[in-house]
Amino acid sequence: MTQLMEQEPPMIESPRTSPRQPKSHALRVVVVLLLVLVLAGALALGRRFSERRALAAETEKLAVTTVAVIKPSAEPASDELVLPAQLQAYVESPIYSRTNGYLLHWYKDIGAHVKKSDLLADIDTPEVDQELSQAKAAREQIAAQLELAKSSAERWINLRKTDSVSQQEADQEINAYKQSQANLAAADANVRRLQQMESFKHIYAPFGGVITQRNTDVGALINAGASGQKGLFNLAQVDPLRVYVSVPQTYSPSIRQGMTAYIQLEEYPGQKFNGKIVRTADAIDPSTRTLLTEVDVDNRDGRLLPGAYAQVHFAVPVQTVRMAIPVNALLFRPEGPRVAVVGSNQKIQLKAVIIGRDFGTRLEILGGLDPNDSIVVNPPDSLEEGQEVRVKAGGKERS
Repeated sequence: MTQLMEQEPPMIESPRTSPRQPKSHALRVVVVLLLVLVLAGALALGRRFSERRALAAETEKLAVTTVAVIKPSAEPASDELVLPAQLQAYVESPIYSRTNGYLLHWYKDIGAHVKKSDLLADIDTPEVDQELSQAKAAREQIAAQLELAKSSAERWINLRKTDSVSQQEADQEINAYKQSQANLAAADANVRRLQQMESFKHIYAPFGGVITQRNTDVGALINAGASGQKGLFNLAQVDPLRVYVSVPQTYSPSIRQGMTAYIQLEEYPGQKFNGKIVRTADAIDPSTRTLLTEVDVDNRDGRLLPGAYAQVHFAVPVQTVRMAIPVNALLFRPEGPRVAVVGSNQKIQLKAVIIGRDFGTRLEILGGLDPNDSIVVNPPDSLEEGQEVRVKAGGKERS
């Protein structure tokens, strides 16, 4: 027994892994899967919410009009005003005949330079010549009657002294003598009139200048006066030349008599022809709002021709601050031209402007704008006062 008791007890084998371990592992896997699904759902919801926010922001952004802006460009402070004009002869007049007849000969043609009293043409006046001869003969008859009346009056006056004739008879003879004197005076006047009419057969230049037109020829029937016919000649004095120019009302306070000016013509590039302001209309034309101004230009060498187009340059001080904007920045509204300006609050302000000269792609602005204004280029017609906009500058949008 002792041996039996001393024998080691039989070893008991440890039990195998509990069947609960696989269940715990599966549980963990399920939890992980659930967490992944929850995380994926949260990510999907977050992405969808972010897309909705982006869409709302983009929609709000597109609802605000995007505009491009520029600053008005400052015009140079130039004291030169350039205006179009037309050269005119200082004196220009058609030459008519004062008597009837036929053109016998003309001596000056177009382009001829003549002096005052130069003979231009001769007219054959047979009717006037005959009338003059008849008037002279009648005058001789009246002169002979006057001599007879004078001697009779003297004789009757002497007879009256001796009471050989009555006073009435003496008065009749004296009155007959006075009537003969009056008849002779009338005859003399008629002769002088016809002599003057006959002198009109010679056409003379009334002033020095150049013949610009000749509207008659040898043998043409000439009628006295200007009714229903052109002048025989057209004479123009071309030194100096008159230049009439319409100065805008804005610059009229700077135009004064005696100011210097010069003209330029395309046919003489780079050359200046000096002139002087001699007079103005001293009144603004209500139809054009301009001041008619006359500039006289020296033309001793005859290079300038009447009727030519020229540009007149005035040296006048600029009284206003001038700016320029593109033509496509202007809005035409019933109340007048407007320019859309973006304020510091990103809202539109429609400003009324005063337009000056038109330079083609640019407009001169005389008032209504500030040099620091942000002007909208190509503004839509729907743009309204106070409308919020988004400014696009340099290709990028800014809020």
